[in-house]
Amino acid sequence: MSDNHQTNVQTTNTMSTVWQIVGRLIASGIILAITAFFTPGFTINNFWSLAVAAVVLTILDYLIIKFTGLHASPFGKGFVGFALSAVILYVTQYFVAGYSISWMAAIIGALIYGIIDYFIPGEQQM
Repeated sequence: MSDNHQTNVQTTNTMSTVWQIVGRLIASGIILAITAFFTPGFTINNFWSLAVAAVVLTILDYLIIKFTGLHASPFGKGFVGFALSAVILYVTQYFVAGYSISWMAAIIGALIYGIIDYFIPGEQQM
């Protein structure tokens, strides 16, 4: 009976993590679209570029959290989080066709992204 209960708990935790990642991915896409709309010098050409960029941003953010413990959010770790957020926004253009951003737009975009992300309800950590 204990093994069955432990298996159910592991399955529940795995599903919870998957839904957390999916929810964060959807939130990232919405926040990214709003950020690109309000940031001069930041363009996303179509929905598929937005979707791929949201995946890339989520993966990069996840990897940075796992390997460094730093949150790539302007409100995550102060200036370091803000700088990481700007770098991630900028670097994403090398992985996604139809996504372009200048350094200045990445800095402004990190600020806008952080403000919008702050007001989106939900769990902010993975």
